[in-house]
Amino acid sequence: MATRFFMILLAGFLATLAVAAPLGKLSLSSLEQRLQEIDGQLAQLANYNLGGGIGAIGSRSSGYETAHQAEWIEIELGDAVPLDQVLLVPAIRRDGINGFQADGFPQAFRLLAGTSKDRTGKVVAEFTRRDGLLPRIAPVVILCHGVIVSWIRIEAKILSRREFDSKYVFQFSEVLAFSGEENVALHKPVKYPAHHERNSAPGWPDSAMVDGFLPYLMAAASGKKSVAYLSSSEMGNHPTLTIDLGASYPLSRLHLHAVDQSDTVPQAFAGDIGIPRVLRVEGANAPDFSDGQVLLELHHDTIYDVGPILIQTFPVVTCRYVRLAAVKLNHDPLYWSGPPRLGFAEIELFSRGQNVALNKPVAASFKAEDPVRSLSSLTDGRNFYGTILPMRTWLNQLALRHELERERPTISAELNQRYVRQKANVTRLGALAAALAFGVVVIVLVNRIRQQRAIEQTRKRIAADLHDELGADLHAIGLLSDLAQVALTAPERLGDLLQRMRSLSERTGKAARHCTNMLEAKDLYGDLVDDMRHASNRILADLEHEIEFEGETKLRQLNPRKRVDLLLFYQESLINIIRHSGATRAHTRLSAADGQIYLTVSDNGRGLNGQVPPSLKRRARLLGADVEAGSLGSDGARIVLRLKRRWFGILQ
Repeated sequence: MATRFFMILLAGFLATLAVAAPLGKLSLSSLEQRLQEIDGQLAQLANYNLGGGIGAIGSRSSGYETAHQAEWIEIELGDAVPLDQVLLVPAIRRDGINGFQADGFPQAFRLLAGTSKDRTGKVVAEFTRRDGLLPRIAPVVILCHGVIVSWIRIEAKILSRREFDSKYVFQFSEVLAFSGEENVALHKPVKYPAHHERNSAPGWPDSAMVDGFLPYLMAAASGKKSVAYLSSSEMGNHPTLTIDLGASYPLSRLHLHAVDQSDTVPQAFAGDIGIPRVLRVEGANAPDFSDGQVLLELHHDTIYDVGPILIQTFPVVTCRYVRLAAVKLNHDPLYWSGPPRLGFAEIELFSRGQNVALNKPVAASFKAEDPVRSLSSLTDGRNFYGTILPMRTWLNQLALRHELERERPTISAELNQRYVRQKANVTRLGALAAALAFGVVVIVLVNRIRQQRAIEQTRKRIAADLHDELGADLHAIGLLSDLAQVALTAPERLGDLLQRMRSLSERTGKAARHCTNMLEAKDLYGDLVDDMRHASNRILADLEHEIEFEGETKLRQLNPRKRVDLLLFYQESLINIIRHSGATRAHTRLSAADGQIYLTVSDNGRGLNGQVPPSLKRRARLLGADVEAGSLGSDGARIVLRLKRRWFGILQ
């Protein structure tokens, strides 16, 4: 299940890379989320741990002076099988500047596969320089989607340099071909071109391409570490370790994990300590091995014959008990001065792709007393670095780690650029905000100056209005006094004239006091509704009149200048009624609704013939309002003033 999960995860990731949007089109939050996802995935993936110290390095071609060379290798898999994945593990070198790097990994190549009846095969995958496989230390995973094959061939088109002599070579550490959980390329025959030269250098045998030895130590991201078992007492000539699987299983594969290297630098011992020179593996269903048969026999002549994980396959044998017998122990006094030892970090026995030896009991033919190194550690599923993963899962995790670690710097760089731009934008916005604040202050000051100027102009208008009204009243009083002089001989007329003179003088006095109070008040602009009531009572004292208001709250939202101009318009309308209409009744309605203010003044006088008096037109222009005149039936007049809403819905 774990293998299938990481297969799906890797395939999904590679598909995502193929269709991913350019980083520049992703939002900042998407980039931050992706970086968080990468860090979360990396924390769950196995890590590279290089330094096995034992085992063959890999296989390589001859060296060339130019990169464009036709090199290939072909692996015969035997019976046709459905192929799920091919993994190419690079040979790895130490680089003094860039650390560990792939060495001699082809820059452009293709994978072909076919059956024994089809020696031409078909192209399963092809890679060019544009695919950016290098630099890397992780394996390259090639998905094969279950194609039925009995051989695979890797054809290189463009080689890369190896470090030590700068020649172009074609080399791998290992090629694995998985059908399910089985590496069907393990220990299979490898073919090379006719011009291929056999490599006599230690560590580079042609068979190393499929020997199962990898340049990595398994270092999973989960699980507690377990100290490897290593005997510490006299064991006799042929010590054995026996595993009871608890039931009979059809076994076909064995993994022996070498005793982990020490964590000191330099390391304390060679990596093949505890592995016998000759190891015989037997299987049986009877505990006394009376029906036992040899599953395989391993010969360890040099350190190139063993690796961090020894992987061996054998014909399927059904058995319950498995015995590992050290036919010949490994004792090299150059590395170990004590008696020879026997031990492993883990023993795995596979039946249909599953490790059936996990947590099974192990018995030794010798006395094993060491509180630190217990026999149970041989089957606990853990090594010095944590959990032991299935081979395919482990290598897929390393490949996925490479892709994520390659993507992460690009995401991080894009984020850093975004943050720099964001900081610059914040700085610009701060400067803009300061400029706007300065502009607001200037506007407020200018507006205040304009308001003061408007107040002064309004004072002058009020004074002029007062002058006009008093002048007109005084002139009327003068005319009435002349008439009274003439009517001295007619007492009935004289009394009427004197009464009119008295009424006019009282009205003039009231007007003078009201205007004087407005001019001298600390708050020049009072409440509009109250001022209009006072004006109507004063000017229309001799007429029957009524006044009504609607939306007084909104009327009080008018700014002072508009209130005064509206009041003066209203007063001018009333004065026109008194002077020219001959009316006996008047009506006023002021309403504020639906974002507009309507002032309607009507009377039952002689009418205006649809003509708005010039004085009212002038007042309407000062208000920025529309004014029109109408009639009421056969006689009378009506003035309608409409004041509009402005400046974002606030009545001005």
